[in-house]
Amino acid sequence: MTHRRPLGLTTISAALLAGSLAAAPSFAAGNYPITSEQRQTAQQVAQAGVPLSELAPNAPDTYTVKTGDTLWAISGLFLKSPWRWPELWGMNTDQIRNPHLIYPGQVLMLVKSDGRARLQVGRDAGGAGGTVKLSPRVRSESLYDGSIAAIPQHLIEPFLNEAVVLNTNELDTAPRLISAQENRVWMSKGDLAYARGNFPADKNQFRVFREPRPLRDPVTKEVLGYEAAYVGTADLTRAGSGGGTKDEVPTTLTITLTRQEAQAGDRLAPVPPREYTSYVPHAPAGAIDGKIISIYGDAVTAGQNQIVALNKGRRDGLERGHVLALWHTGRVVRDPTTPRREEVKLPDERHGQLFVFQVFDRVSYALILSVQEPVVPGDRFTQP
Repeated sequence: MTHRRPLGLTTISAALLAGSLAAAPSFAAGNYPITSEQRQTAQQVAQAGVPLSELAPNAPDTYTVKTGDTLWAISGLFLKSPWRWPELWGMNTDQIRNPHLIYPGQVLMLVKSDGRARLQVGRDAGGAGGTVKLSPRVRSESLYDGSIAAIPQHLIEPFLNEAVVLNTNELDTAPRLISAQENRVWMSKGDLAYARGNFPADKNQFRVFREPRPLRDPVTKEVLGYEAAYVGTADLTRAGSGGGTKDEVPTTLTITLTRQEAQAGDRLAPVPPREYTSYVPHAPAGAIDGKIISIYGDAVTAGQNQIVALNKGRRDGLERGHVLALWHTGRVVRDPTTPRREEVKLPDERHGQLFVFQVFDRVSYALILSVQEPVVPGDRFTQP
């Protein structure tokens, strides 16, 4: 699964797959749940199509799905609001049974009549100027493999296990590196490292973190959590004796991956099970208003495809897949048309979109999908 813009694409793929879904592995449908609200929206829209006013200004008449496309990007070609994928699906529910599956090579056709639009699946009829509907056919490959992703998965996947926010600074009591081989200061991939602490008996792969830093709310200054700076990974090579005495034999590890060089004092935490998540872009159910805490990686500003930390989390109603509007704070200027040149704050301007992909209790991480101006800590976000 990879890449950008909503689930519209997925819509069409189901046309080819409508006949084969019955024989498809059950995990496919389980990985791509269709909510009752999404289905109801699609059914309502399917009765009459989508008003032409809801189409993107330059919506194409046809589009051929390409490798590297995303549902988000393709839905954005057809609709003004890419996350409103049920409406794209609803354009043709007869062909589109599962709005989460679409494949490269499929042709999406936008049919307009009586001020409405519907989406169909077809292919060029050899230059004859017409179109031919594609009949359902069974594919030999897995439904999960090769389908188009909802958003640019490759941009966020490295952060799923690397961007970690702790409610307290629990890494204080975690096992820690104490030395490198041959008295080196820094440790890189392939180097041996020695550590002390209580290692879980059933774990042999560990993430390496630098000392966590507090994430503070830009408004209240309250500590919302502790962001652990990801260093890399290490495999347990030889267990130590433990005990915490002078005769203790440290545990030996081999550094297997580094985002930055490891050093004495870095903390160790077991590598969690790998997560395979299908993200369904959608707007929050209610209003939300928050601030960007920081740019991941200590950058001063951020642009498209960078990661930011948000001061809202699970307890505030945020969830994976939420699409948020990004606002640039209006400047304070002096009005030159008045005798006293009063200070006036210009209105905030919407200038981008965020995609929430990792949610903790009071903090979330989001990918900047689009942006017009550099993003800085303190910028505001809302529901789209």
